[in-house]
Amino acid sequence: MSNAFLTKGVRRSLGQIRYVKPVMPGAADGLVAQVYAQAERDFGVVAPPLVLHSPAPAVLAAAWVLLRETLLATGSVSRAEKEIVAASVSAGNACPYCVAVHSASARSLIPGLTPAEIASGSLEPVTDPGLRELATWARGSGEPGPGLPVIGRNFAEIAGVAVAFQYLNRMVTLFLPESPLPPLTPKAVGGWVMDMLGSAMTSPSPAPGASLDLLPEAPLPAGFSWAASEPGVAAALARAAGTIENAGKQAVSAPVRELVLDTLSGWNGRPPGPSRAWAGTMAAGLADADRSAGRLALLTALTPYQVSRDDVADLRRSAGTGAGADEALIGLTAWASMAAARKVGSWLRQRGRSDPVPSF
Repeated sequence: MSNAFLTKGVRRSLGQIRYVKPVMPGAADGLVAQVYAQAERDFGVVAPPLVLHSPAPAVLAAAWVLLRETLLATGSVSRAEKEIVAASVSAGNACPYCVAVHSASARSLIPGLTPAEIASGSLEPVTDPGLRELATWARGSGEPGPGLPVIGRNFAEIAGVAVAFQYLNRMVTLFLPESPLPPLTPKAVGGWVMDMLGSAMTSPSPAPGASLDLLPEAPLPAGFSWAASEPGVAAALARAAGTIENAGKQAVSAPVRELVLDTLSGWNGRPPGPSRAWAGTMAAGLADADRSAGRLALLTALTPYQVSRDDVADLRRSAGTGAGADEALIGLTAWASMAAARKVGSWLRQRGRSDPVPSF
């Protein structure tokens, strides 16, 4: 009964997806159906953060490969450690939806942990000092800084999770509400549902590599060179980044892509300003037809929480609302999200054993 209740609740939550009309699980075919089948088997649920990508099937597959092969696949890093990284990166990016989901998963594996503690950065209830140190690193991984301490963990696996959530946090912030629970859910019921969801998502232990055939081979971006030591993680990052790059070339004009990449080249990981006026100023030099796309792409990459319905409506007016409009919107936002994740990925490194350990 619990599984049926959870499945029904998750499918109801798909109605909370904004701006696009997703492919519902019962109506999926082709590549979308393949992804949904794998997600239900290996993740326990066909979750909204995946389904929001469904208007662009190749991008959906890229998001799934990225999530599965970094967070879910069995490796030398425990699922508990990976969930701590996922929740802490999400806290650093102020993505309350992902904090709630992945801290629930972490709590199912680490007794005594609560979502509020991860969101606030207070991890004293985690008795393992290595986990606390890992969470602190993950929370700050969105800015250039010290490498991950040598703590006996596979760096490529940990950094892969961090990159995956730098991407997913941006897409979730744009397309989903702050909470995975329906509005007005009583607190007591909500806690029970999140506990059940966390347990369901951490029950499977899928073997690495089963999703890679969903995407074509691609070269590993230079910024992800640290993943080369872990072939499965490297293949997932390469294929996902390559697929999303191709989708971006279809959905985003060259001048917009150049503007975003130029802006990211000088980015320090922090918001450009307290208001959102910076995006309009930066996009002002684009042609009229590109200005809305440029503003939305910049906001997605650097401050996704500042995206408004008006930004999406402006894009629709300039780019059209016919067939393929939802796919183009996913293509644009996924490309901008991955561009930011690739920039963050280029900052990640493991400190050598002779380097001093910073105080956290």
